[in-house]
Amino acid sequence: MQLIPFLSKHTQLPQKSIENTVELLNEDCTVPFISRYRKERTGNLDEVQIGAIVQFKAQFEALEKRKTAVIKAIEEQNALTDELRLKIEQTDELVTLEDLYLPFKKKRKTKAETARKNGLEPLAKIIMAQNHNDIESAALQYTNNEVADADEALEGARHIISEWINERISVRNQVRNQLERSALIVTKVISTKKDEEKAQKFRDYFDWSEALKRCPSHRLLAILRAENEGFIRVKIEIDSDEMLRRIEDRIIKSNNSCTPQIQLAIADAYKRLLFPSLSNEILKNAKEKADDDAIKVFSKNLKQLLLGAPLGEKRILAIDPGFRTGCKIVCLSAQGELEHNETIYPHPPQNKSSEAIKKISSLCDAYKIEAIAIGNGTASRETEHLVKRIHFKNPMEVFIVSEAGASIYSASKIARDEFPNYDVTVRGAISIGRRLADPLAELVKIDPKSIGVGQYQHDVDQGKLQTSLDSVVESCVNSVGVNINTASVPLLSYVSGIGPKLAENIVAYRNENGAFKSRTDIKKVARLGGKAFEQGAAFLRIKDAKNPLDDSAVHPESYTIVQKIAKDQGIPVTELIGNSKALKSVDLQAYCTETIGLPTLKDIVEELEKPGLDRREKAKVFTFDQNIKTISDLREGQLLPGIVNNITNFGCFVDIGIKESGLIHVSNLSDTFVKDVNAHVSLHEQIIVKVLQVDVPRKRIQLKLHK
Repeated sequence: MQLIPFLSKHTQLPQKSIENTVELLNEDCTVPFISRYRKERTGNLDEVQIGAIVQFKAQFEALEKRKTAVIKAIEEQNALTDELRLKIEQTDELVTLEDLYLPFKKKRKTKAETARKNGLEPLAKIIMAQNHNDIESAALQYTNNEVADADEALEGARHIISEWINERISVRNQVRNQLERSALIVTKVISTKKDEEKAQKFRDYFDWSEALKRCPSHRLLAILRAENEGFIRVKIEIDSDEMLRRIEDRIIKSNNSCTPQIQLAIADAYKRLLFPSLSNEILKNAKEKADDDAIKVFSKNLKQLLLGAPLGEKRILAIDPGFRTGCKIVCLSAQGELEHNETIYPHPPQNKSSEAIKKISSLCDAYKIEAIAIGNGTASRETEHLVKRIHFKNPMEVFIVSEAGASIYSASKIARDEFPNYDVTVRGAISIGRRLADPLAELVKIDPKSIGVGQYQHDVDQGKLQTSLDSVVESCVNSVGVNINTASVPLLSYVSGIGPKLAENIVAYRNENGAFKSRTDIKKVARLGGKAFEQGAAFLRIKDAKNPLDDSAVHPESYTIVQKIAKDQGIPVTELIGNSKALKSVDLQAYCTETIGLPTLKDIVEELEKPGLDRREKAKVFTFDQNIKTISDLREGQLLPGIVNNITNFGCFVDIGIKESGLIHVSNLSDTFVKDVNAHVSLHEQIIVKVLQVDVPRKRIQLKLHK
């Protein structure tokens, strides 16, 4: 199997597009660069399609690596035939490859191996020939010092036959297919654990059974977590009698004295070898599918979170609220630099609200604050009420900002390097303020798994999760673009072609030499060669540069085209930018070359109309219902404003301004069938919900989306 046919089969994309994309990937081009600046070569493939090629290319390479190892292992046993080699080389499925390798895989000491050493393999072959009418008499010929009688001889022969049946690919596929069609996942509670407090969240699965293929990803992951934590036992079940009949129909071809022996061998092979192995395989596959579903949910959520609405360059006062330890206040410049910090104690037990009001008011005047950011953790609502009592000299917008992951950032090396002279509480408040200004720039400093937007992120394959989330962050950073003169090392490290080490070198150069004046200056950074410049330059923005194109998504390799268009229009480049009338009159066909076609030219014109446009919406002030302060204030039928703070496959969670988030189950998102939760709500969307049910003891709130 060759790479291109493999990719064509799995992606269903045009062969030429695949070939060119693979060439670009082999040249160390990144997905954002390829999708944006090499459209002519890829046939205008988008990031998702290119990402699929990357995924299946890695899968193919792993399969080929495994094939090489399998062939080598069989060769070492002097058992590799030309026919077997061909089968191995032609397979494009890992399962088939492992089935082919199974007879040659080194095993622990088995019953079949013992039987072979005792000379019973010829007897097993006689039985499988199925043409002997007195197999018991034949078995007596195989007794010896290790085999006492005919019964022992027949038992040993059956062990060999069981192994043959287990290794027969047609039988394995038969059992595998039946498991895929009709396997049940069945759970039983461990009686000594069922009354434990931690077990109660899994009580729905104390005695549960359903078709495995219909078990949704979130439920399967919950069941497997309950098993891992020791509260339930999980097993896979199918109709074993029916399965045995099917295997017998495949293997038994006559009715004589060999038949009962083969039936016993089939039953043994199924119970001891086939079913344990393949039921584990089917559960593993279901877990992998559930992982993939959960990772997709997490990735969608993360993308929405990273592309959340920024307030922009505003002077912000940020508050990390608290009761006993007080509220940490920081004042940030429009560029996010710390200008002041202190602590106020407006809430119990100190109750110094008057002092706090005066302090906030004076700080807002002193530092010309334009907006206030309040973390949504403990004492958030109380702090919001306090702030809204203040009569500011100028209009003041007050925002509630998610604290998810802020504590992780504040204790991280990144935070210590940024603010070595301040403790974690000050760093946490700074992060809250910066999140309001630019969620993307701040959240890239935190491990995405710590942000908490998804389902069962700690239960899924961590390697797959990290790969997917890194791709999401990279995509978001490059779709927005990065100001090279203000960006942090973590933000720069996600820029196409840059990475952590070059990001450090960029910041070091900036600290030593001052702000970059042009994109060509980027080439002066240590170890930033031509390839990195090609991949990353267009995603790096330089404000107030001499060449206005340096603050746009136009790639430097296309500057000459822009200059030619401007010249042909009889105006300088500065007057071409933003000039919709002039740009719409351009005949793009006249500027096509062998390497640059209409897709790229259309992108250039679109960028010139609104250079450096941030496609994210602007942050909007949101106000919760001021009468709802705890779960006890909720009543069925109430309509309340809320903010979507997490999305899963089974619904979404909504912050309604109290400690507990409410759940809009997927069935309550619409009066019609909901296939994709994201089609109805998005992360951080401001919505109106109806309270359906309140369970105060279990702290559960059921909501419905109100249209």
